Amino acid sequence: MVRVPVAVLNRMPNLTAALFRRPRPGSRPRPLPELELAARPRPWLGALGLTAVVLVGAWLGLLVVGNVRTPVGPMNTTMALRPSLTGGTKINVSPLGALTLDSHVAPVRLDVNVDQLDPLRSQELVDHPDRISGLQDEVVHDVEHGTLDLAVRSGVAVVVGAGALGFAVYRRPRRALTAGGLALALLAASGISAYATWNPESVLEPRFSGLLSSAPSVIGNARGIVSDFDVYQQELARLVTNVTKLYDVTSTLPTYQPDPSTIRVLHVSDIHLNPASWKIIASLVKQYKVNVIVDSGDTMDHGTAAENGFLDPIARLGVPYVWVRGNHDSRTTQRYLERMKNVRVLDDGRARTVGGLRFAGIGDPQFTPDRAVVPGGDAAERLAGDRLDSALRSQRAAGAPVDVAIAHEPVAARETDGEVPLVLCGHLHHEGDEKLPYGTRLRMEGSTGGSGLRAVEGKYPAPIEASVLYFDRDSHRLQAWDAIRLGGLGLTTAEVSRHLADDNRPGATPPSTAPAPSGNGGSARRP
Repeated sequence: MVRVPVAVLNRMPNLTAALFRRPRPGSRPRPLPELELAARPRPWLGALGLTAVVLVGAWLGLLVVGNVRTPVGPMNTTMALRPSLTGGTKINVSPLGALTLDSHVAPVRLDVNVDQLDPLRSQELVDHPDRISGLQDEVVHDVEHGTLDLAVRSGVAVVVGAGALGFAVYRRPRRALTAGGLALALLAASGISAYATWNPESVLEPRFSGLLSSAPSVIGNARGIVSDFDVYQQELARLVTNVTKLYDVTSTLPTYQPDPSTIRVLHVSDIHLNPASWKIIASLVKQYKVNVIVDSGDTMDHGTAAENGFLDPIARLGVPYVWVRGNHDSRTTQRYLERMKNVRVLDDGRARTVGGLRFAGIGDPQFTPDRAVVPGGDAAERLAGDRLDSALRSQRAAGAPVDVAIAHEPVAARETDGEVPLVLCGHLHHEGDEKLPYGTRLRMEGSTGGSGLRAVEGKYPAPIEASVLYFDRDSHRLQAWDAIRLGGLGLTTAEVSRHLADDNRPGATPPSTAPAPSGNGGSARRP
């Protein structure tokens, strides 16, 4: 029984009357007493905190215990999963550098560190060359075993890491188990994403860094990649085999084994009076066994006669030098180059056969060495492009089609669409590749001079860029190209990435080299 004090009972009628009493006319209502509201829970804060615990704990777990040491062929490697925004695979070949493959899209990246070459297994391969034929199956087995071990180890690592951090933060076993379960689910989702986006052909277009950028032959020549491509495991075995060979010839790096069936063209542009460019170009010519150099203009900065001495090293490069005028090159510059024996100056759509390929080009119609000159704009460039296009059409009609067209400005270069398989240009100081609507591939080169003196105008130094283009000697079609990117002013980074032309990929049908029938001199350019 609950006892109520008499005083409270005596006051209850008064309290009840006060609650239900009608207010008098004209009287002000009495204010009600203020009530304190209980603080509302914020579940999103708890969810955010748990997410942070899961991510940090999983990352710490992978970092501490998520590594797997496994032999791959004659090498000892360490495999690991690392958080990443873009995914992919990175193969570190210390001390030679690294290869990066766009193998998958997921929030984790696969890192493979080649720790060392096993001397006993390597010596067995040297003493018994017949065992190399079985190395492919051995590598595939080793990689599959290592990947399975890595998946199990990573699963344990993320559960333990997230669970331990969850228990340290919340001091409750249930929260710790929840954090571990969420971490495992996140890893599983990442694995599903990697599987769904897996790209086995990524091994065909790796990006090299370090000393490996000086040895793109680590994955073979352009023709060899395509003819030998079967499945990802086979290419991986070839990759490991060639890395093994690189270890054996470290003292001779940089090295490159040219494919004798290809014509190699070095594309440079926008040197802008950078004297270091000539040493870089000479090194690339020797390293890649280049047959022809193509310069798409802006070799100079102001085009004055005083600058002409800067061009003298071209005569000592030892290979033909095909050149077109840029908007920083003057007619004086052009006449000086025309007197050099190994230089082929192209202008007004003139065509020349150099190194087994037929080139045609046109000089930039504008000369704008400083900002005081008012440029003619895109209209002038399109007019020049039309002149080049007309010359290409005439060459095709005469039975001597051009293989490569050259212009300095991309606006002019685009006007040749449909009349030539490939057109080269520069001007914008960054590398680019574009397939135009009527089938012509436009290759735009960056600044081989690192933008010259303009390199110091930006926040970061501009990179030095060039490309080595591989052409089939019979069809004169572009097979592949290596995009070379070196660190600019004061930097020492280097990267080479291999790219295959669309019609040179596995399973692609090579295009016909015969001119398409048309009522306009055999042109397939426009209806």
